[in-house]
Amino acid sequence: MSYGGSFNPYAQPGGGYSPPPGAFPPQNAQMNQQAQQWFAMVDRDRSGKINAAELKAALVNGRGQQFSDNACKLMISMFDNDASGTIDMFEFEKLYNYINQWLQVFKTYDQDGSGHIEESELTQAFTQMGFRFTPEFINFLVKKSDPQTQKEISVDQFIVLCVQIQRFTEAFRQRDTQQNGTITIAFEDFLSVAIGCSY
Repeated sequence: MSYGGSFNPYAQPGGGYSPPPGAFPPQNAQMNQQAQQWFAMVDRDRSGKINAAELKAALVNGRGQQFSDNACKLMISMFDNDASGTIDMFEFEKLYNYINQWLQVFKTYDQDGSGHIEESELTQAFTQMGFRFTPEFINFLVKKSDPQTQKEISVDQFIVLCVQIQRFTEAFRQRDTQQNGTITIAFEDFLSVAIGCSY
């Protein structure tokens, strides 16, 4: 299995994928007041924990629609340290910062301010992250992310796409011992990567 297109999988920031700045704030940072207020709003059942359904009810993408189930489950899982399916206030603050950073990244590429990005904007985004994907692959990503219009990607779809590409890149890099962009992979290992990186 090898990369499609011209791609440097190990490029660094300024030319490589990395989580947006501030995605992982210091452990002992004081709780952000806005994050506290937002947590209280999102925690509808007052359990002191937020699940994916509560998060979904609170997030709206540029199309005026709620974030997808997939995006909300993915983001909860990224910050759910005890694998409970929920996040507490401190885990939520990290998620809050993470979402705000991704919104800023998304706005950078949404040059026409439409609330979504088209193929050309997505190409530019990945190029600036260090990925050199072919137009055909970008077209595939857009169609896969947005089966309805097959033309544009909302912010929640963008976050899911970037996280999945990061996870696959890391899994690929671990197996690319020669660092030449090509790996040989056993079928079960391939399935483990595909299933593990998709959630």
